[in-house]
Amino acid sequence: MTAAFSSISEFKSVLANAPSFNEQAFNDATQRNGQLTKPPAALGRLEDIAIWYASWRGDATPKIEHPQVIIFAGNHGVTARGVSAFPADVTAQMVMNFQHGGAAINQLANTFGAKLDVHALDLDNPTQDFTKGPAMSTDECLAALQTGWDAVDPETDLLVTGEMGIGNTTSAAAIACALFGGAPETWVGKGTGVDEAGLALKSQVVGEALLVNPDRDPLTVLGALGGRELVAMAGAIAHARVLSIPVILDGFICTAAAACLERAVAGALDHCVAGHQSDEQAHIKLLTALNKKPLLALDMRLGEGSGAALAIGIVKAAVACHSGMATFAQAGVSEG
Repeated sequence: MTAAFSSISEFKSVLANAPSFNEQAFNDATQRNGQLTKPPAALGRLEDIAIWYASWRGDATPKIEHPQVIIFAGNHGVTARGVSAFPADVTAQMVMNFQHGGAAINQLANTFGAKLDVHALDLDNPTQDFTKGPAMSTDECLAALQTGWDAVDPETDLLVTGEMGIGNTTSAAAIACALFGGAPETWVGKGTGVDEAGLALKSQVVGEALLVNPDRDPLTVLGALGGRELVAMAGAIAHARVLSIPVILDGFICTAAAACLERAVAGALDHCVAGHQSDEQAHIKLLTALNKKPLLALDMRLGEGSGAALAIGIVKAAVACHSGMATFAQAGVSEG
């Protein structure tokens, strides 16, 4: 598959010109929701989710039959600063675990009938230490966007993107801080489980990264402070928008990558819902900035797309109720 962009500016143009939701499907789904055999708003947010989903699929009575989970893996040069409790070698080891079906995300994808794809992005060539300059060159950023773009199956009808990359909570914190401001310590968290000294070091590293990478253009921020897996997630989410595929965002790292799209083009994440609020302390702050209310809050902080994959069940249930329930007329039930 060939991407519709060959430069960062062309990528932004593609994103800016991507289709919006189908207004007729939205209206029809809203009308149908009002006729179903239940009191008004009795299914709460499930009703909103179903109508949102229907509007992006262009079908007032949709079904979810082909969900896809894509895991992108990348290594970060900044891990040399000691920002993670685990060595960088764990990234490749976990990729093998994904490929052999042994990770949490494998079980969750299987539970909800999702196809799982894993893409390792040049693990033997970590990004540059972004406290010394940009993590990636423009060409490297474009290559990762292309990988994410190409990873989306056009037959997919619900997408989850996840990641694996030791050091990537530091990268996500740097992106969030660059995009939304504030002190670095308000964006860093424990990640893989660092102690208080580790938190202080992460704050210091984020501060250094922002000083040496002063450009705040959102897509420049993505390449300068992100990792290949974050950039690939952004590419996949953007392609899903072009294909009108609804997306469930995962935790802090995924949301930070996605935030670059929203800050670059307002409304770029309208086809996305937040799958969960992770236990990474700044995630809720990031979701609030993006006006995304999470579907779940289970104190998860694993990554891998796990929280979003769990939320596939919520979206599937919402759509099943909406499309499968009888109307009052069909059931012969009085509307009162």
